[in-house]
Order: sequence, then structure tokens, then C-alpha cells
Amino acid sequence: MNTLGNGWRHGVAWLAITGFVTRVTTPGSREFVEPELRVAAFDSDGTLWCEKPLPVQLDFLTRRFVERAKQDPSVRGRQPWRAAAENDLTWFGEAVARHYRGDDTDLSTVAEAVGTAFDGVDVGAFADEVALFLSSAAHPVLQRPYLHCGYPPMRELLRYLDSNAFTCYIAAGGDRDFARPLAARLHGVPPERVVGGTSGVRYRDDGRRLCKEGMEFLDEGAKKPGRFWSRVGRRPILTVGNSNGDIPLLRFTGGEGLPALRLLVDHDDAAREFSYTVGAEDALAHANTEGWTLISVRDDWDTVF
Repeated sequence: MNTLGNGWRHGVAWLAITGFVTRVTTPGSREFVEPELRVAAFDSDGTLWCEKPLPVQLDFLTRRFVERAKQDPSVRGRQPWRAAAENDLTWFGEAVARHYRGDDTDLSTVAEAVGTAFDGVDVGAFADEVALFLSSAAHPVLQRPYLHCGYPPMRELLRYLDSNAFTCYIAAGGDRDFARPLAARLHGVPPERVVGGTSGVRYRDDGRRLCKEGMEFLDEGAKKPGRFWSRVGRRPILTVGNSNGDIPLLRFTGGEGLPALRLLVDHDDAAREFSYTVGAEDALAHANTEGWTLISVRDDWDTVF
């Protein structure tokens, strides 16, 4: 794919992307970048697939929490078990929104619950559970399967970069073990190119199993550049995000003599998806002051789903 696909309208974002790729791939250009340095980083929730009214993984987790609350009545009065049992998606959505504003009180509670909900589960069994969820669950508002809630224009961008010798990685905020099968099925990104939050993994003495053990950390905000560097060993020269949590990785992009293209998805299409700026206020401000390129869902994408 030598040009972006039909999901993109020929506007400011299209020109910024195609112009940048042309410059960094043309020998003799002042911004030419050798293929091994053409690294691209993509956020996941809200960048590659829909994140409202709550991220896909949180829907998956709430179902697990409901099962746990049925088995253990002692947890039903505590969050996040109570919100899950009452199908209170608003509580989870607000926890994420507060996280993007710097308040991790409720999201830390969720992270702790994740550790107990999947403790001791074999990594293969967990992957099977995620695959079953993705094959059967539907978005609670859009009423379409989650496997049809990825953004085709972003898949086209990934393929366009692939065809121009970029190596594309996903820098997910949530659990990488959940993001890997989702990334593979929605966008064809292999698991070794997914960097994300990490649950502990314990080797079983029987020699055949690795089991999940607690939640070590979420890969958000200031953690993203360090995690990306530790996994990839290179800076990205092109990064796409959509929220305040992506600011550090966007600002880390380029540098050290490398050019940079920083892209921020602006969710401004209430008719075809959702319109919101909550959790992205600081990122939008940085885009305006630092010259990042906005991708308007309403104006730049011919197709959303």
C-alpha cells in the first residue's frame, strides 16, 4: 500500500502523514531515515479501537468481577466488585476519566482487583478466555461485536507504514496479555510488538505452565516512554495517541537527530461514534502549542467502523 487507504479523506492529517512518510523514505531527503530506525508507536484504547463508554478490557474485567462477586459474597460491598455486580459502567468510565486527570484512586482499586481475579490462571487459558470474549461480546452502546469496533483508517495507516518499511508497535495502557489477541485480530499486529501493562507471571514446577500472578503496573503516562525503550530499544519517529496518558510518549518521539510526526486522534464525531474531550484536555493543549497534528474523526475519516 503506497498511499493511505480510502478510509482517509484528503485533508490536513492525510497530507501530514503522507508528506512525512515520503520525506523519511526518500534517499537524499534531509529527513531520510534508515529503515531500521523507522519505528512507529500506537496507543490502543481510543486510538486503534473504541474506548467509550469504557475500554474493551474493562468490559471484559467487569464480567469476571461479576463471577467473583457471585462466588464470594464478602466482596460485593466493595469497589469495583459492587459496580460490576450492579452493572454500573459509569463508575468504571469515571475511574478512567479521573485517571487521565491524574487521580488514580479508583483505577488503582481496579488494578488490585485484576490481580486477584486472574491470579493463578494459566496464560494460555487466559488467552482462550479473551478470544472467546472477543468472539461473543458486543459493544454496550454501538451494539456491534467488539471485533468490529476497531477503526479501519488506523488499520490502513498501519499497513501503509508497513509497506514503507516502518516497524509498528502498540503501546497499550492496559494489560498487554489482553491487548495482544485484540491487536492481532483487529489490526494484524503480532504479539511481540505489543508493549503494555504487565501482570506478574509465575512458572509452575510441572514445567509446562506459566500462570498470571497479580498486576505489576499499568503502562500509562510517564511510564510509557521507559517501557517502550526497554522493549524496543529505539525512539519512535511517528506516534499516535488520543489522551493525556499519551503525552509523554508523544513528546519522546523523534529527537537525537531524528524527525518526528506526532498525531493525536480528536474524538469529535457524535453521529458516527462519540464526541468527548474528557481525559484529553492536556493533550489537545499540547497539540496546539507544540504543533502536533490532529486527526479529526469527523473530518479526516471517511469510515469510522
